[in-house]
Amino acid sequence: MIRVTVYENKTKEYTGFCCTGHAEFADPGADIICSAVSALVINTVNSVEQLVSDEFELVTDQKSGLVDFSLNDGYSQESVLLIRSLVLGLQGIQKNYGTEYIMLLFEEV
Repeated sequence: MIRVTVYENKTKEYTGFCCTGHAEFADPGADIICSAVSALVINTVNSVEQLVSDEFELVTDQKSGLVDFSLNDGYSQESVLLIRSLVLGLQGIQKNYGTEYIMLLFEEV
């Protein structure tokens, strides 16, 4: 199962996320859920880096599927919007395929 913990501050503004695991919906290379989540997550990180240029912390591990992304202080609302867009896409995947393959959690940091 893919677990995505979305980090939010006291005002419920998204400030990062931690994605880990594999959906195990299908064999590696044919798993459409893993592919969709990976595309959304990687696009979000790349968009913040290239389009917004906010500073962030990033830890990854390909074997475990870990992507831990946190905006640094002084981030822009554009980065928050990009993370909101990620959450919207992940919620759509969860709605269509269920919590057996992807679980979204929200954590105040």
